[in-house]
Amino acid sequence: MGSAYQFHSWRVFVLVCAFPSVFAIVALNFMPESPRFYLENGKHDEGWMILKQVHDINMRAKGFPERVFSVTHIKTPKQLDVLIEIQSDTGTWYRRWLVRFTNIFQQVRSNFLQCFSMQYRRTTFLMMAVWFTMAFSYYGLTVWFPDMIKHLQMMEYSSRTKVFYKEKVEHFTFNFTLENQIHKNGDYYNDKFIGMKLKSVIFEDSLFEECYFEDITSSNSFFKNCTFISTLFYNTDFFDYKLMGCRLINSTFLHSKEGCQLDFSDDNNAYMIYFVSFLGSLAVLPGNIVSALLLDKIGRLRMLAGSSTLSCISCFFVSFGNNESAMIALLCLFGGVSIASWNALDVITVELYPSDKRTTAFGFLNALCKLAAVLGISIFQSFVGVTRAVPIMLASVALALGSYLALKLPETRGQVLQ
Repeated sequence: MGSAYQFHSWRVFVLVCAFPSVFAIVALNFMPESPRFYLENGKHDEGWMILKQVHDINMRAKGFPERVFSVTHIKTPKQLDVLIEIQSDTGTWYRRWLVRFTNIFQQVRSNFLQCFSMQYRRTTFLMMAVWFTMAFSYYGLTVWFPDMIKHLQMMEYSSRTKVFYKEKVEHFTFNFTLENQIHKNGDYYNDKFIGMKLKSVIFEDSLFEECYFEDITSSNSFFKNCTFISTLFYNTDFFDYKLMGCRLINSTFLHSKEGCQLDFSDDNNAYMIYFVSFLGSLAVLPGNIVSALLLDKIGRLRMLAGSSTLSCISCFFVSFGNNESAMIALLCLFGGVSIASWNALDVITVELYPSDKRTTAFGFLNALCKLAAVLGISIFQSFVGVTRAVPIMLASVALALGSYLALKLPETRGQVLQ
């Protein structure tokens, strides 16, 4: 993108984010398959060994390591791939794939419809509501927080802007940095701008006559309705979009800077985006640890409803955050208390459905979660810089509603899973 634009922070950020995925790919090779998979494929001994390992680990954790795992009855899952086996010897390859695809589609469709059968209808609708309200508020606020922090930074930065009116500068050499300034109705005659950096500088309705610009780098800087007469630009990055409504009379551009014409040089904002994201991710660690330790002791529903209630309460403190540090602290607080509800929600979703419908239900609810996240992000971002009352109210109401509906779900702690 040119020697004038060197980006390092985002590359490091992407590289660090890739490490967990690479580690997960390697770790998956050492993880055993589920007992159900082994049973469906006729590998009863392998399935029995996995169940025995789970039993032994759970008994040691409960303080009963002497208990022996025993199996009195194994119910083999129904084979649904009979048609595929029939076609494997007689049909062509594309016919086998068509049969396989049709069979899988029928399985998914059947499982999806069964999630809305009389037995699971109430549970499914309650889970849809809880997932939707949780995702709407959580993702909406977590994206709104960094945008709000950036807005506060811009407001504070704009409050320190220096404005100059009707300057008249002649035969002067500018060789220093100009930052956060507005120059209106100025006259510059036979001035030299050499080796400068313009950062958030705007020239409006100004006249530049017989001036010389050399080796200029600009960031978020513009010339609006200015006039340049007999002016030379050498090795500058004054692209067309930075000269807004300007007139150029007998002026020349030589050796303009090459590379991307977008302005990426606001290093502080880029750093803050990654730093805020890092702190938000770090804040969920205590919540993960607490939820892992207390989930089986206090129950899934209490964990889900309690965490949602605390998240709802933490939303009201956002109205008191009037600076960058306060907003970052509130972001960490919200993320730390809300992660426990997500952990409880994942567990209870898995345990409420039988094994043959579990993945279909979980996938459907996750898809609904993504839809709610997109909706929440779109709505919350539209209020950045307008008002904080509406996002806070929306998030609080959604969390309160999700907490109330979560208590209507059946408790699965200590229950035998289907």
